[in-house]
Amino acid sequence: MAQVLVNIRMDEDLKKSMDSTCKLLGLNMTTAFTIFAKKMSREKRIPFEVSIDPFYSNNNMAAIDEAAKQIERGQVVIKTIEELEAMENE
Repeated sequence: MAQVLVNIRMDEDLKKSMDSTCKLLGLNMTTAFTIFAKKMSREKRIPFEVSIDPFYSNNNMAAIDEAAKQIERGQVVIKTIEELEAMENE
């Protein structure tokens, strides 16, 4: 079967992270993308769930940034269970 070259653009840090993960799995990136392409072609769908991770919501990221600033200032980060539950539901 003839081979073709496919170029993919991605963030440099993402590429490094994927390359490291592939190496841990004993793969290279070409093999990983080929596995993805074969599975997608066979199943006629993206072979995993695509969703927005609530961890990365604007409110949660703002809370994390504020906590980091408090830590840098040497302050203790204290959250009540109610505050944590409210953050989870945002």
